[in-house]
Amino acid sequence: MRKIWKRIAVAVSAVVAVVGAFVGSGAAGGTPIQDAAGGALSASSTAIAPAGPAFSIWSVVYVGLIAYAVRQCFRTADDERHERLFVPAVLSLLLNAAWILSVQFGFLWASEPIIVALLAVLAWAFVVLRRTRPSGTVEAVVTDGTFGLYLGWVCVATAANTAAVLTAAGFRGLGLGQDVWGVLVAAVAGLVGVALAVWGGGRLAPTAALGWGLAWVAVARLDGPLVSVPTAVTSVVAVAVVVVVTLVVRTRTGWARARAGSPARTA
Repeated sequence: MRKIWKRIAVAVSAVVAVVGAFVGSGAAGGTPIQDAAGGALSASSTAIAPAGPAFSIWSVVYVGLIAYAVRQCFRTADDERHERLFVPAVLSLLLNAAWILSVQFGFLWASEPIIVALLAVLAWAFVVLRRTRPSGTVEAVVTDGTFGLYLGWVCVATAANTAAVLTAAGFRGLGLGQDVWGVLVAAVAGLVGVALAVWGGGRLAPTAALGWGLAWVAVARLDGPLVSVPTAVTSVVAVAVVVVVTLVVRTRTGWARARAGSPARTA
């Protein structure tokens, strides 16, 4: 009975997250998330804010989360992997909704601890997935792929959210210009991507999402009111470095698994 309730909890949390996304997207008549809170997360707000189309990745993440929620409802009772993933998965879904709604209703200050907690929870989920093996290709795509995209995108979203909160609070960069801060944050995001690639064994999903976010940061910095060529160039270089490192690590990991006769790779 306890395991059944866990499955129900994941399903309900997924519904909460999707409803929050529906409201946050503006589909319910509200303001799109990037334009909420006075446009604090829009491309013209800070030097690290991605262009509007970047937020479309949420649609892919939500489809994956729904697929994960459905799939885990039919898992076997002794599936240790999903048992260990239960808490971070539920927390990530609830924090996701809380973050979107906090921004949507203008509580920008509250969005920061929420998204930091979300990032920490997703890192926890990544550790669980890293230490356990998927049962097959479908499991790798639905679970590892979804949470990998989720983590990679939230890494970029956390940087953008932090910059927005600091800017709204009156922070002026300690005398450093937007180019300097933009370059520093983009470089740090790239280093995070490299760390995920190395420790995760070359997983593609985190790299794809983080690269997507940084690519749209570059687009936003080449056009609009906050043009910053140094930030754009750094973002593009960061994407290239993360992709190359991911492919190299993935290739080496694949060779090692082939020699050991290990099962299919993760997404």
